[in-house]
Amino acid sequence: MNIKEAAKLTGVSVRTLHHYDDIGILCPKRNDENDYREYSDEDLTKLQQILFFKQCGFSLAKIQSLMSDPTFDKEQAYLLQRKYLLHEKRRINAMLSTLNKSIKEVKGEYKMNDKEKFSGFDFSKNPYEKEARELWGDEAVDDSQGFIESLSSDEQSDMAKGMDSLFTELAKLKDEEPSSEKTQTAIDKMYKYFNESFGYHYTLEAFAGVGQMYILDERFTQNIDKYGEGLSAFLAKAMSVYAEKQAK
Repeated sequence: MNIKEAAKLTGVSVRTLHHYDDIGILCPKRNDENDYREYSDEDLTKLQQILFFKQCGFSLAKIQSLMSDPTFDKEQAYLLQRKYLLHEKRRINAMLSTLNKSIKEVKGEYKMNDKEKFSGFDFSKNPYEKEARELWGDEAVDDSQGFIESLSSDEQSDMAKGMDSLFTELAKLKDEEPSSEKTQTAIDKMYKYFNESFGYHYTLEAFAGVGQMYILDERFTQNIDKYGEGLSAFLAKAMSVYAEKQAK
């Protein structure tokens, strides 16, 4: 299927599909004769997944990082997306009901009480968010931060020195292959250090998620790259490889 046919089928513009290819989130094979993009069934399925994530509020950067992770689970992603959309369906239905009552009230056909006027305006976090945060490792970061803040100033200072030493050593490996034995041995020490030091047990998935935050959160990127340019990206890949290998 060529790009015009894919655009017509999906409703996604040709320009957007070009952009997805340019940033590396959806790169179909090229025809050997004319270099035109050719979208396979697998490409279309991937595009569907991207669109679901967009509907659930993910940025393209996060979608790309998540879907390129070796631990990415399509079924899990679908289940989380369904949970989010069902939550939105209930919320929208409730708001439509409130809106219909409001229209009737304007016409003098119905009298709303104060509680009814605000039915459906749900500002609480949806059930998808917690699971998404766990998938990305945000929860691990939050819990670890809370634990660190509970320590005394001396204990925090010792921990800072430990982290400084850890990243200084890891920076020496940033020109190695992320999947090399030498790198993976160092990442194994990093994983164990995290679980021993931060008051939180990192699952392999959460550990890989923290690695993704190193490249998605500018604060992490800047702090880590102080130890060596590109260290954050190197660690994100190495931590992802580690999680995949250990899960087998």
